[in-house]
Amino acid sequence: QVQLVESGGGLVQTGGSLRLSCAASGRSYSIYLVTGWFRHAPGKEREFVAAITWTGGTTYADVVKGRFTISKDNVKNMVYLQMNSLKPEDTAVYYCNKGETVFDLVQMRLDSWGQGTQVTVSS
Repeated sequence: QVQLVESGGGLVQTGGSLRLSCAASGRSYSIYLVTGWFRHAPGKEREFVAAITWTGGTTYADVVKGRFTISKDNVKNMVYLQMNSLKPEDTAVYYCNKGETVFDLVQMRLDSWGQGTQVTVSS
């Protein structure tokens, strides 16, 4: 069973940047799986943010496109989310997760979530 642990969150001002990391442990994370980032703000539904496939193909939610970049390091079994030009509406707990298809991640057809990492963007 692969465990995913998020880190890198923090407090930044509007326009600032953060890089989130998702570390796989317990078992090597297959390059054939799809990994993604999600976020959950208080009073709102959890939403899909970005996904990356084993081929390196990426998918982004429209609200973060052009500002966020998802990437991975297969050797280190790490997935990253570079967040630039942050806005207060980006404030949320960010989670990483995995699935077999991009569709599964966009639809959040996932059943296991970690603790996440808090991102707070102040104005």
